[in-house]
Amino acid sequence: MGKVVKLVLDTEDFHPLHKNWMNLAQQLAKELNVELEVKKEDYVYAISYGDKDDLGMAWLPQLFAQLENGEVKLVMSQYPFDPKTTKPSDPMALEEARKKLQEIMKDP
Repeated sequence: MGKVVKLVLDTEDFHPLHKNWMNLAQQLAKELNVELEVKKEDYVYAISYGDKDDLGMAWLPQLFAQLENGEVKLVMSQYPFDPKTTKPSDPMALEEARKKLQEIMKDP
C-alpha cells in the first residue's frame, strides 16, 4: 500500500484510557520514526476514516495511519482488554497495532 508518513490519534482528554492511547501512539510513532498528530474530538475526521456505530456516529479515541499518497487507514478503534484481568492491556494494544500497521504497509 505504501509508506506510513504520519500517525493520527483522534482522542478526548477525558476518556478513561486517554493516557494509554497517547502512550501507544507515541511509542508507535517513535518506532516508525514518523510524526504523531493528535486531534482533539475531531468527529468529522473519525466519521470519515474510522469505525462507526449503526447510526453512523464515530467514537473516540481512534488511531489512524496516513500514507505517503495521502490515504488514511484505521489502525485501531478499540483498546484491547486482557480477558484474564478484565483490565486494559498495553502489550496487547501494542501487538495489535503493530500487526495492523504491518498489514497496511504490505497491502498492494
